[in-house]
Amino acid sequence: MGQAKQGDLVKVHYTGTLANGTVFDSSADEVLQFTIGQGQVLPGFEQAVIGMQPGEERTVTIPAEQAYGPYRPEMVAWVERSQFPAGLQLELGQLLQVRQREGQPFVVKVTELTEERVKLDANHPLAGQDLTFAIRLVEIV
Repeated sequence: MGQAKQGDLVKVHYTGTLANGTVFDSSADEVLQFTIGQGQVLPGFEQAVIGMQPGEERTVTIPAEQAYGPYRPEMVAWVERSQFPAGLQLELGQLLQVRQREGQPFVVKVTELTEERVKLDANHPLAGQDLTFAIRLVEIV
């Protein structure tokens, strides 16, 4: 039985939790398949799988800085409602795709609404969070 290494195509099951125990993601419905070293998953997740054997389980905590980065207040902005298309129904928690001045699209979340303005947050939803993953290596393909 071999150990997972760089370049291997692997299949894993995992459960991701936050520091307070809240589950933020899980492969309960479908196994996750990725190639180690191709940047398809968080680097810390890849590193945790290296050296594992099929059937082995491991729990790893990835600090925020190595996951989705720190929460950056400068990525939160108030925008005048007049900047949005007429008739667009805005709701708290809604995700919108917007474009940077250079034309690159990115996703923002509506976090606050007033009659005149909309507060948008461009941070990744898991920014600033340490992430714990319980991983089970299912197969090295």
